[in-house]
Formats: sequence, C-alpha cells, structure tokens
Amino acid sequence: MIGFLERIKEISPHAEPILVISLTAILGLLLGSIRIRGMKLGVAGMLFSGLLLGHFGFSLDPQLMAFLKEFGLVLFVFTVGLQLGPGFFNSLKSDGLKLNSLAVMVVLAGAVIAFGTGHFLNWDIGVTAGILSGATTNTPSLGAAQQAMATVADGARQSNLAAMAYAVAYPFGVLGIILSMVILRVIFRIVPKTELTLLQQKMAEGVSEVQRATFIVENPNLAGEPIKNIPGLGDEGVVVSRIRRKSETQTQGADRDTVMGLGDLVLVVGSPEQLHRVELGVGRRVDEDLRKAPGPLLSKRVIVTHKNMVGKTIADTQIRQRFGVTVTRVSRQDMILTAMPNMRLQFGDMLNLVGEEAAIDLAAKALGNSVRQLNETSFASVFVGIALGILLGLYPWTLPGVPVPLRLGLAGGPLIVAILMGRLGKIGPLVIHMPINANTAFRELGIIFFLACVGLGAGEKFVETAFSATGLQWMALGAAVTTVPLLIVGIIGRKWMKMNYLTLVGVLAGSMTDPPALAFANKLAHSDHPALAYANVYPLTMLLRILVAQMAVLWLS
Repeated sequence: MIGFLERIKEISPHAEPILVISLTAILGLLLGSIRIRGMKLGVAGMLFSGLLLGHFGFSLDPQLMAFLKEFGLVLFVFTVGLQLGPGFFNSLKSDGLKLNSLAVMVVLAGAVIAFGTGHFLNWDIGVTAGILSGATTNTPSLGAAQQAMATVADGARQSNLAAMAYAVAYPFGVLGIILSMVILRVIFRIVPKTELTLLQQKMAEGVSEVQRATFIVENPNLAGEPIKNIPGLGDEGVVVSRIRRKSETQTQGADRDTVMGLGDLVLVVGSPEQLHRVELGVGRRVDEDLRKAPGPLLSKRVIVTHKNMVGKTIADTQIRQRFGVTVTRVSRQDMILTAMPNMRLQFGDMLNLVGEEAAIDLAAKALGNSVRQLNETSFASVFVGIALGILLGLYPWTLPGVPVPLRLGLAGGPLIVAILMGRLGKIGPLVIHMPINANTAFRELGIIFFLACVGLGAGEKFVETAFSATGLQWMALGAAVTTVPLLIVGIIGRKWMKMNYLTLVGVLAGSMTDPPALAFANKLAHSDHPALAYANVYPLTMLLRILVAQMAVLWLS
C-alpha cells in the first residue's frame, strides 16, 4: 500500500495526502460505528484509525499535517460555539447555577489530579495534558493543549506525547463514566423507576397547563382602559389575543394596547391560576370560544428571516401598529415561549400571528418568512467569526504569577467568539446563522481532520508506548482522573444536595461532554430527563475544559 501511494505521489504530489486522509477517515468511521454491548467509539475511532495507519508507515507532510489539524480544530470549536451560544448564558441562571457548579467541580478536580500527579512523578506536560483529555473524552481540550505546547520548549515532541496519552486513556474514559454511574446507583440503592416518578412529581409542582378562556368585561374601572391594565396581566405567560366588541358580531385581533369597553369579550391565554386572577379583575367567564367566533381572523406561523427584524424586540417591530396583527407565541429551538413585548427575536424564530389573512401576509413579508434563507448558511458571518476568533486567540493576556503571556489559542479564541456571535444573532448588517444540518456537517468534518492528523502524527511510537510499563501507568492515572471526581461530586450531589439521580447522572455525563454516557443515562432512566441536565452544563463545561487544559500547560511548562 505504501508503495502504491509513492507511485501516486510521483504522478500527482497533491493526490497522495488526499488519499491518506480519505483512507484514515474511512477506517475511522468504520471503527467508530462498531458497537460493543451497545456502546461505540464514535468520532474517537478516527484517532485510533490514524494511530493504526501511522504505525504502519502512513504519513503526511509535516506542514500540511499541521495546517489540516489546526484548521479542523478551528472549524470544530467554532461550530460548537455557534450552537452553544443561544443557550449558554441562560444555562447559568436559577437551577442551572447549581448544576453547573457541580460540573465545574468535576472539571477542576480532574485537572488537579492529572497535573498534580504528573508534576509529582515528573512526567512531561504533554503526557498529563493528554491523559486529562482522554480520561474526560474531550477532544477539544486535547487540541487546546497541543496549541499551548507549540509555545513551549520541545513542543512537537510534547504534542505527540499528548496524542498517545490521550489514546491510551480514552477507552477507560468512556467506560469509567458509566462505571461511576453504576457505583453511585449501588451505593445509594437507587431504583431508577422510583427516581423517575419523584422527578415527574417535582416537575409537576407549580406547573400548570396553559389554557384559554373568554371573559366579559364587567369591571367599570376597566372601561376605556387598555388591556395591559387588566389586573394579573403583568404576569409572564399571560396573553390576550382576541376581542369582540359588545356592539359587534365579529372578532378582532387584540394586544396589550387595545382599549376595552364594558360588555366586550376578551380571549385570554394563561395558567389556571393566572386566568383566575384575570377573572377577579375583569369579570365572569363565558363558554364562548372566540377562536371559533365569526370574523376575518386566522392564526398562522411565520418564520423570522429578514435581517432587519433580527435582534429587535417584539415591541420594536411594531407588528401590531403596522399591520394590525398580534404575536401570541414564539417557537425557538423546540421551546414554545410567550410573546412578551421585550423579547428579542432571533433568526429562525417561528411567530404565531393572529389577524386578518391579508394583514398576516404583509407582516410575513416584513418578517421574511423565507424557508430558503432558513436553510442557507451565512458564510460571511462564519469567516468573520473565525478571523475574529483567531485574532482573539493570538492576543497575549498577562496574568500575575505567569512568566509568559497567556493566549486563548486557536481553540479558545474561536470558541468564545462563536458563543458571543451565537448569542447576539446579528452584528450590524451581518446576520449570524448556520442551519443545524450544516453545523453538524462542518463540525464532524473539522474533528475528522483534527483527529486523523493527530493519530497519523503519533502512530509511529504508539504501540511500543501503550503496551509498556509506562503505558500502564498512564492508564492508571487516566482511570483515576475519570472516576474519582465523578464519584466525589456524585456523592456530594446525592447525599448533601439531595439531587435526583436522573438529574445527577445527566450532570456527570455533561461534565465529561460524553454522548455515550448520556445515551447510557437515558437508557437507564427510560426517559430523556438526564439529557436536560446534560444540555444545561454542557456549554460551560466545554468552555472550561478547553481553557483549563491550555492554561495548565502554559502555567506548568
């Protein structure tokens, strides 16, 4: 095979590296798809493919390999950041703060164990960084650490050591997370079905089904007053979408500024408790459903795709004033939100509009409502973001006690910029949007380039290292880095914080950013409840793992 590639190289020098990368990718995808007891390596198969081919003499030009590795890393972390951006800051609020604090403890404890042990045993910084990344199954942290190693002495050797240590620690990293979940279950004698029932009961407390009701305006104090002055309507989640005048037979659209009169009928949406408060302030409830009443009104969903509407609040769009149309609901990333006046619109939001058909059509045109645009990637924003991320990553940050300036590197810089861009949704005339399918495709392409090159570069000496006494030591430390923080934090979360087991295992899987562990947790629970906690801690954890690995290398080198 090597001879065949040499002949290809003589014919076309550029064809040979393409074939090597393609072969590595094919083999890696095959390895990653193999299931053992319901588990598979996934994208990590790409690393082992590179190690295997590298062992048998496959290689790339060093400069080309460095370019593909760094470009793949940038592409991966940037697309991850874009996806995390919209929910990153929300994940730090209320209950999310408690969950994220546990995840942070897992991240920091693992880093202390890895780098502390490595420093005590006088191991190379590349080894401990690779073990930390592999034991926590976090590939971006490996990339960040290798980025930092480029600035230290003997950086190339340290980078290869990191790749080998990562590969040695990775297999037990996946198994260790699952093993820790099982151990915690045994320690606390947990019955998953019971935990699911308790969690469902807790989630149901204080949560009421959204209902609709029609009220007749009987309070004389509300005559001539706008709807927003109705007692109880200030609660988030309460909306008045339709009104029928006492003297008329047809229903009209309504918003918070619509003026009421005695005898008018209003359609209110909210929880039973909220509707009860509205009834006390407005008047008695009637059986008539204004949605079915005669009139020109209809309800239609419209997608926000016009760049002039992105970033504006619903009030700023003046949809009601311009078109006589009321926004009642906003669908965003599988969430249905009440359309509050101060809510800022994001590209791809789906608005539920109530009004006359002609008015809705005009409003839809103003909002964009273009499925084609929704499926298009804004490449201008992608490359602007990558450029800004690289510049941020190269900027030197001086910290007290650190002998050399710290840089976020090609992993940290693009990630932070992407999170901010994903959160903002728009910068001036530039709309930031990448469809989920495109995001997934670019992310996987990036990680394929990165892991393939990492494996090919480290493959030559991997076998002799992994199956030596040194390799066994690396495995032992990797096992400790995986299990010890998870067990400690798991005990704290269960015993002292009284956390539900299904939520706890979601946090543990998210703290390791490990999809196979999440799949196991969901299967264990026979529900998707662990995924909610996983999604809550994932953004902050991913950011921390990248930054901690990089900063530790620079600090301890």
